[in-house]
Amino acid sequence: MGGARDDGGVLPDLSADLTARLRAAFLAADYDADGVVDVLGPQAHAALGRGEPEAARRATRDAGALGTLTRLFLLGDTESEAAVRQALPDVDLDTAVKAEVLRADGDGLRAGLDIRPYGDDEGSWWVIADQDSEQRGGPVPTDHVLGVGHASISLARATSRRQVGTLLDLGTGCGVQALHASRHAQKITATDLSERALALAAGTFRINEVDVELRQGEWFGPLRGRRFDQVVCNPPFVVGPPRVDYVYRDSGLAGDDASALVVRQMPSFLNEGGVGQLLASWLHRKGEDWADRVSAWLPHGGVDAWFVQRDIADPALYVGTWLRDAGVDPRSDEGRAKASAWLDWFAENDVEGVGFGFVTLRRTDTEHAEVVCEDLRQAYDDPLGPESAAWLDRVAWLRATDNAKLLATRFDVPETVLLEEVSAPSEEGWESVVRRLHRTDGPGWQHELDETAAKLLAGFRGALPLEDLVALLAYAHDLDADALAEAALPVVRELVRHGMVVPA
Repeated sequence: MGGARDDGGVLPDLSADLTARLRAAFLAADYDADGVVDVLGPQAHAALGRGEPEAARRATRDAGALGTLTRLFLLGDTESEAAVRQALPDVDLDTAVKAEVLRADGDGLRAGLDIRPYGDDEGSWWVIADQDSEQRGGPVPTDHVLGVGHASISLARATSRRQVGTLLDLGTGCGVQALHASRHAQKITATDLSERALALAAGTFRINEVDVELRQGEWFGPLRGRRFDQVVCNPPFVVGPPRVDYVYRDSGLAGDDASALVVRQMPSFLNEGGVGQLLASWLHRKGEDWADRVSAWLPHGGVDAWFVQRDIADPALYVGTWLRDAGVDPRSDEGRAKASAWLDWFAENDVEGVGFGFVTLRRTDTEHAEVVCEDLRQAYDDPLGPESAAWLDRVAWLRATDNAKLLATRFDVPETVLLEEVSAPSEEGWESVVRRLHRTDGPGWQHELDETAAKLLAGFRGALPLEDLVALLAYAHDLDADALAEAALPVVRELVRHGMVVPA
């Protein structure tokens, strides 16, 4: 288990008064996302991101209150009481210590919680969480509340940001997803099983003046009878034996049952047309297709689903990664024992790998729901959120467009879509061996085409409907028009679904 707390289980009291005073001090010192980047400069900021704090320490020496706050909360340094009083002039330090914001360290003060600026394109927030294993100098406790991490940022980038009336952040942790939701949701509800997580999330929302309804309970338990326009969830998705070493990552369920539970139950908590999005993990078992596995989690009908696999980890790498994440040395006696039990479980259950990715669900009243499982392990820079929203739009359009309507549609090829050709030398010069349609924006989809399909797409300029283009191509190359149309329709549907051709 994780390291025990020495606070007797008392929750941090991040009151409205305390968070308001902290907020005022942070604003006065420019302790926000832009302010920290500006004071550190690009090189020190990059070094800090790599876990190398000395350059940041040097950059903040003469930065006044902003330097003090940066060293205190981001570097984990001990600061003199006088410097802390100057940086937090209206904050009662005894109250801050009782609330775990600060803790005594000899004659000085250190941060007791991780309070860091975090922003998006529209502005900056502060996120209140527990300190990680490096800041603590050892393993984190069982009830550790994770701060802003790769998983939470990935989910935020993969979430649709269209305006909604109601949104649920299931398993809010320190509140990161709810902060993002405040940009586009009128009413936000956040839940968590952990009392400590809810206490820190409440502090996060107060310091940012964001109104969020908080509910405590397991999974969807506190929400019976309620539905939402959107649900986001970063669940405890770590795959392995049924245990709870750390509540932020372990569900107590075996294998990938936590991800399966959320996918299975989420649609019933969505309004008609509502969208659910989550991070998930799934087992790759010997002799089993991962797509069949995750598709079986869905209720029968009434749910459009897009499963996107971003990574597959082998069991040994997976176990070592999560041990280090919690501050456990895999070489220690504790690390070896945990790794052994974990790898034994994988072997007993024929696990060859662990897949990780994003799931987008939409509740729909149609029986002809679209369920797609795709590998998306290539590198791309654009956030997936806009793409997930557009994917749902394209799926709905395709569902409403039968083959006759598709043939009557005029299509364009977006400027971001290119045709790449690879040729090999032949007796007559160069012979094309690969034709690949490549979308250069979004997730960077690629589709290989044969020569006939490439010639057909060359006519997609919005002037003629698909049926006329098929007829012209068939006439020019002495092909059967009906057979060509039958072959073209599924190709065009697939390209529409990936945004590589669009209705004119």
